[in-house]
Amino acid sequence: MQISIIIPALNARSTLPACLAACKAQTLPAGVTSEIIVVDDGSDDGTQAVAEAAGVQLIQHAERRGAGAARNSGLAVAMGEIILFTDADCVPEPNWVAEMIRPFQDSTVQGCKGIYATHQPELVARFVQIEYEDKYDLLRPQPAIDFIDTYSAGYRTAVLQATGGFDETIHYVEDQELSFRLAAAGHKMVFMETAVVWHQHSDSLRRYFRKKVMIGYWKAQIMRRYPERIVKDSHTPQVLKLQMGLVALFLAVLVASVLFPFALIAAVFLLGIFMLTTLPFLQKAWRKDHAVCLAAPGLLFCRALALGIGYAWGLARPLLKK
Repeated sequence: MQISIIIPALNARSTLPACLAACKAQTLPAGVTSEIIVVDDGSDDGTQAVAEAAGVQLIQHAERRGAGAARNSGLAVAMGEIILFTDADCVPEPNWVAEMIRPFQDSTVQGCKGIYATHQPELVARFVQIEYEDKYDLLRPQPAIDFIDTYSAGYRTAVLQATGGFDETIHYVEDQELSFRLAAAGHKMVFMETAVVWHQHSDSLRRYFRKKVMIGYWKAQIMRRYPERIVKDSHTPQVLKLQMGLVALFLAVLVASVLFPFALIAAVFLLGIFMLTTLPFLQKAWRKDHAVCLAAPGLLFCRALALGIGYAWGLARPLLKK
């Protein structure tokens, strides 16, 4: 079996060396070979030189075209029967390839998703890690999933080629659109929590908030194509949707209280309900990181607010057709 590891890179000179070193140091099962393909998406910081020095296959875009286009360029030249994706700021564990390809021993499996880990000391980054782990708890019991993040992703090459790869008109969370498209076509995808890549999460509230706004914006675009996923998908906690609604109502009532002071009571009531919805997350966080647990209510409020702003923006400014 031949595996192709595709890494899109944009101004990744500082992070790409560790990623490539980890990819080259993989402990491969007997009979498995791998190739590493870096797609430089119009970098201007010397990313190309890093890839060349590492001796991996390099594809260059003359100008920025987006992560989806970069992955498609790698797919176009890949020789492997299984495609693995990771990002230029990720460092896979030595057994990452072996764990990622294990589910494909089942001929019905067409895609596989691994997980993030981090050693970061920053409070926001530690919160983000627990946020991911909360989603992993949701994915773990499911025999099939409908979303694969491309930081640790595997697909059968034939399936990607047959479905057209990534939609290059989507410039954020394009992996979500691809996953929903594969799921809609009946392709089975699974969760593999033993396939780990290390990552540097958003380490400040500003970066985290901006990222969530962008996720909300593009999520609204993608939901135009897959409205059935608004109700439920395999990776989004249902409580998150409730929290977004509560935050929107809280802010609306809070504004109304300027004219109608009695509305302030309703605002406090809504905030109290929001706090109650955070309790399951707080229980998980307390067992892992007391400081994150104490900060989590405010961070969860910011998450719901940012996603809500982005989603409303996406609804008001449609870019994608159904």
